[in-house]
Amino acid sequence: MPPSDASQSPDSVCVIQLTDSHIFAEPQQRLLGLDTLESLNAVIDQVLAERPQIDLVLATGDITQDGSAAAYQRFIDAVARIPQDCHWLPGNHDDAALMAELGQALGLNRAWVDIGQWRIVLLDSSVPGSVAGYLDAQQLARLDQALAGAGQRHLLICLHHHPVSIGSDWMEPIGLGNADQLWARLDADPRVRGVLWGHIHQLLEQQRGAIRLLASPSTCVQFAVASSDFATDNQPPGYRWLRLYDDGRIDTAVSRLPAGSFLPDAGASGY
Repeated sequence: MPPSDASQSPDSVCVIQLTDSHIFAEPQQRLLGLDTLESLNAVIDQVLAERPQIDLVLATGDITQDGSAAAYQRFIDAVARIPQDCHWLPGNHDDAALMAELGQALGLNRAWVDIGQWRIVLLDSSVPGSVAGYLDAQQLARLDQALAGAGQRHLLICLHHHPVSIGSDWMEPIGLGNADQLWARLDADPRVRGVLWGHIHQLLEQQRGAIRLLASPSTCVQFAVASSDFATDNQPPGYRWLRLYDDGRIDTAVSRLPAGSFLPDAGASGY
């Protein structure tokens, strides 16, 4: 088997997921009253305090709120404090073309990463001008290629949009529009052990056959669980850590900042 793309402990690797940071170009700008760069940096502080071994960082979309080069640079500067490689994928608030351009020289763009006994696949579910997501023919071909060449590696599939219903009426129409095409590939492949996404600004952990379904808190504003209409809640920002074992097991949990940290404005009605 080819060598890993990152250092590793004898039987597992540690992956950190940061998602939905919504960084602005201008320092004075706020999302629902919240300073998104300050909250991201607080989450990164917690990552560094809690995780002595980190092998890889994944940023799963909505890196910025405004899709600007300045906002991406602010994110890049913040995440550079974690002394391991970071790879990113776009969300609906991002400019995927600009991310591809900016990330090329820094190694942020990867179709997949082989690490330990795992292949982590990064898919772009963003659609220009759309809040909902879709995996176009190019992305499905990327997935097919990643699956075909993975050998005996276990697989973790990452994207921005939720590929299953999460029990939230307002988010139901803004998930992955062609999830059936994704699951037609993943359900049939026993090497697929997990699917990881952002977008929903809340914790979700489910099981689909042998596949772990994992979504994670935003590094800024949190959305209320099972809400009919847009609503925030008072959960603090956080991140997800995943320990991927050589035998295919996934150990994972979410770590949040202290209660009461970085609350959005009361009565916020949209973002």
